[in-house]
Amino acid sequence: MQELLGTGVALVTPFNSDKSVDVEGLKRLVEFQINYGVNYLVVLGTTAEAATLTAEEKELVKATIIKTNNGRLPLVIGIGGNNTLSVVAEIQNSDLSNFDAILSVSPYYNKPNQEGLYQHFKAIAQCTKTPIILYNVPGRTGQNVSPETIIRLANDFENVVAVKEAAGNLVQAMNIIQNKPKDFMVISGDDMIALPIILAGGSGVISVIGQGLPKDFSKLIQLGLEGKNAEAFNLHYKLANSIDYIFEEGNPVGIKAMLNKLNICSAEVRLPLVKASEELQEKINSFIDNY
Repeated sequence: MQELLGTGVALVTPFNSDKSVDVEGLKRLVEFQINYGVNYLVVLGTTAEAATLTAEEKELVKATIIKTNNGRLPLVIGIGGNNTLSVVAEIQNSDLSNFDAILSVSPYYNKPNQEGLYQHFKAIAQCTKTPIILYNVPGRTGQNVSPETIIRLANDFENVVAVKEAAGNLVQAMNIIQNKPKDFMVISGDDMIALPIILAGGSGVISVIGQGLPKDFSKLIQLGLEGKNAEAFNLHYKLANSIDYIFEEGNPVGIKAMLNKLNICSAEVRLPLVKASEELQEKINSFIDNY
């Protein structure tokens, strides 16, 4: 799965002032990623506010990205949830011909135990031949997928090819890297520790800040993959404040504020999220102006 090596970005869904999907903004966003060195795009992940989109809007977002991308970058589709049967049905009823992999977030709210998590992802892996990226983000789901469960899934199912590891725990990521099957990929889901995870043996990142600063963040990740530690960390520290800013009031609130400053799309989000405060927008504006 060399398609998943390097920098992937979890694309936002731009909105107009009336909260409708901003198709032109989405096209600009895709072109911005392609033009500045991103390696692949994640479509309708959690950063896309997919939970607030109708089925028709999801199809519009997919079609717009597929057409704009025009085969230039690999695409990953986000399909996940806390109702296993519903996730399986969505996968089986979706046209996945344009996508290289499925990114599936672990069940949220239900808080299944490790066996429940295993059985959830087993059902997903068995319903499709499409490669699966597990997504572990306990800060949002309420339950950590343990390294043992991740490695068990990686060993048991050939199409479970990677994990997006966003527990924010470097030791846990290193545990997975140490014990994983040879070709299984550990992808950082946390921008702030993406570089240390890569230097420990990870394969890259699925990033949020990467879509706001694609050129330098992609370069940072590539330097890490090449083992150019000092140069990579210099760039990391140049970017670090922006990573803090974009998560200060939640995701994708902050990154949309940055994209607004960059004239890619508006800062509009859908409830229950609200737009960045004036204070945060000003901090982001100042960072970009001085970058």
